[in-house]
Amino acid sequence: MKSNTITIRLDDDLDRLLTRASRRSGRNRSEVAREAMRRQLRITQFDAARQRLMPFAEARGYLTDEDVFTTVS
Repeated sequence: MKSNTITIRLDDDLDRLLTRASRRSGRNRSEVAREAMRRQLRITQFDAARQRLMPFAEARGYLTDEDVFTTVS
């Protein structure tokens, strides 16, 4: 797997949180940061897809998450 390197600046609080999460999980800081970034980017993708689909869902009467869950369940 080819990997790329980025450099980011962390404020002291975020640096402490990253270090603490790394120690608790037994993974290095890079692994924790990659996972956090991966999760956040997936959430962003999901939110964008949801915004694109909302007009279609609303047109079919799906106004809340509960409406969807009721149909799926």
